[in-house]
Parts: sequence; structure tokens; C-alpha cells
Amino acid sequence: MNSIFRFFWFCSGVHIATLEKHPTEHNKYVGIGATIFFTGLFAALSGGYAMYFVFKGDSTALPFAFLFGLIWGLAIFNMDRYIVSSINKSASTGKQLLQATPRILLAIMIGIVISRPLELKIFDKEIKERLKVTYLNNQRSKIDTLNIAFGNKYKIELAKLKETKAQRDSMESAIKTDRQKLNFEIFGNKTTETSGIMGYGPYAKRKEAELKQREQDLDTLSAGVRKLEDFVDNRKQFDGLMSEKLYTSKQLDSLTSIAGFADRNSALGQLSISPNGKKDVNTSLAITFIGLLFIFFECLPVFVKLMSSRGPYDRSVENIETVQMYESDKDKDYEITVIDGVHDTRVSTEINRRKNALNSN
Repeated sequence: MNSIFRFFWFCSGVHIATLEKHPTEHNKYVGIGATIFFTGLFAALSGGYAMYFVFKGDSTALPFAFLFGLIWGLAIFNMDRYIVSSINKSASTGKQLLQATPRILLAIMIGIVISRPLELKIFDKEIKERLKVTYLNNQRSKIDTLNIAFGNKYKIELAKLKETKAQRDSMESAIKTDRQKLNFEIFGNKTTETSGIMGYGPYAKRKEAELKQREQDLDTLSAGVRKLEDFVDNRKQFDGLMSEKLYTSKQLDSLTSIAGFADRNSALGQLSISPNGKKDVNTSLAITFIGLLFIFFECLPVFVKLMSSRGPYDRSVENIETVQMYESDKDKDYEITVIDGVHDTRVSTEINRRKNALNSN
């Protein structure tokens, strides 16, 4: 337990030898040190998680994320420790606030940086679903763009194909109708266009010959359609349209699993907007309050030090500093006096030497 206390004292940046003399201050600085330590720990987890997604898919992603997280956490820990320990409790409240203001502003920026990766983890499931929708919409938009570009590039050929298909379909419909009329004529079904006499008469023979000719024309027209379709398909293959298809569920899962930090961050920002384009107040508030929580947590070491009252440890530190400054001033006076004395001796010695040199001449 004593080792844990001393570790948190170290984290708080106190002078341990002086603090040990004041038992009533022990718990206060354990709390301050623990706050600084856990702030650095959260910073390490956040930085490591962010770097893991930046290099996700690379074999070095995990060790690099661990190394960066450790360095980032230690940097935040060291900065918190220094600034908290540098707040002078002997100063007035206004001066303490002035000392803490730059640190609070910096804490807000650091809190935003720390909170973002952790927010990405908290909303991981929702982000993946939003990424799937985004990737699917992007692919659909890409395919639509390619089709529009293809349609503009081969406008004449596509118009010809459409016209030829229309002619073929019209001819198929007409042949089907005429075939039915021929059957009515052969089997004696009376209509406005048939005689109603059963048998294979001259009219039926003439109608059948016309049908055969029209079927030959239809075959020629169908061959022309197939030729144009082959041309269009080859052009689509060449321009890459055939290879672009909407993603399957398996492909979307694969894409979201390797999504980078930028894509995930963008998806997190989109969670505040519903699919219908309106703002999702509940999700927006959840993201905002989580961010504010980490900002407050990052500012907490400074707030704890500011809220703590001036105790015997602070008075002892002030006295020690006063004594050290007094001792430093006396050391300065001592050195100045010695230097002046040595200087006077050197001057008198030099004067006597030069006088003796003149007398000997």
C-alpha cells in the first residue's frame, strides 16, 4: 500500500520527502496523482487505438499502435504532472486561475483528441452499418456515373440498338397476330378477316408465304440486334462497366472491417443525421456528452489542484523555497564579496610590482 501511495505521489509531482512529514496531506495528493495517472492511461489507450486503425491490415499495426500509445500516454502524463505541480497554491486565486488557463485550454484540445478514438470504439456497430450504406451508395453512384458516361460516348450506337429492338418487338407481335389469323382461317373460325371456311385454301397459302417471309426478315433483324448487343457488351467490358457491380453483404463486411480512421471518423459524424436527412438528436447528444466527459476528465487534474485548499505541505514547500532563495542570495553575496576582495588584492599586488620595477630602473 505504501508503494502505491508513493507511486501516486510521484504522479502528482510532489516533493515526496516533504510530503511524508504531513500525513494529513497524503490522501489529497494520492487523489491528484491517481487522476493524472488515469488521464495518461486513457490517452495511451486512445492514441494506440487511433494508430491501430490508421495502420490496420499491416503486420506492424499492433506493435506500432502499442509503441505510439505508450509514447502518447507518457507525453500527456508528463505534461499533466508538470503543469499541475507548477500551480502555486501560495498565490492568489486569480493568479492560480491565470496559471491554469493555458492548461485548461490545452486540456480541451487534448480531450477532443483523446475522446474521438474512444467514441469510434463505443459506436463501432453503428459506424459499421453507416459505412455499409455509404459504400453501397458510393458504388451505386459510381455505376450510374459510368453508365451516363458510356451512354454519352456511344449515344448513336445505343439509339440504333433501341430502335432495332423496337422494330424487332413490333415485328414479333405482328407475326404472332398474323399466325393466329392463319390458324383461324385453316380451322374455320369466322372473324372479320377470315372466311370461316375450314381448310387450307388459297388465302391461307398466301398468308403462310407472307409469314415465312416476315419471319426471315425477323431473323435478319434479330441477328442485327444481337450484333449490336455484342458490340455494346464488348464496349462495356472494355470501359469497365461489366466489372463494376453492387457490393454483396460479404464484400461490405470485408470493406467495413478494413475501413481506415478517416472513413470511420466521417461515419461517426454522419450518425448525428438520420437517413431522411433530419438531425438525430439522441445520437447527437450521446456523442456530444461523451466528448464533453473526456474533456472534463482531461481537465480534472487541474480542477482537483485548484479546488484543493492550501495545506501544510504547500506551506512547507513555500518555506523551503524561501530558504533556498535566501541561501542562493547569500551565496551570491558571498561570491561577490570574495571576488571584490580578490580583485582588490590583485590590484594592490600589481601596483607594488610596477612601482618596484620603476625604482629598479
